[in-house]
Amino acid sequence: MASLLEWTLVLVGQALITVGVFCDLVASISMLRFPNFYTRLHAATVGSIGGAFVPIVGVALVAAGSEFLGVYRWFLSGASLVIAFVELLLAGAGSHALARATHRSRAAPVQPVIVDQLEEDRGKGEV
Repeated sequence: MASLLEWTLVLVGQALITVGVFCDLVASISMLRFPNFYTRLHAATVGSIGGAFVPIVGVALVAAGSEFLGVYRWFLSGASLVIAFVELLLAGAGSHALARATHRSRAAPVQPVIVDQLEEDRGKGEV
């Protein structure tokens, strides 16, 4: 019979996996909708942190709370936490390296969005 702590670990783990699915969905839609490279890179980073780190921690909690895995649950839980930590370190560094290389090579120029409502009103003859 599973204890209350094991049930809690499994439920929290499943909630984290669900949050990860939501982050992956938002990141994939944002990759299609964002206008330039740098904002798309932000969406990719959200997908790699929220869509990979959070569910891997959730898998570690589900594994720790699962009785049927026996002693292997601690191996699976520990390995998942190590992978999550490495993912957390490398995702930010990788996206920074991509952004820096792109900026230095001028492959994706930044075009600022300028909103001048006064000039628009002058064009309409309102001012």
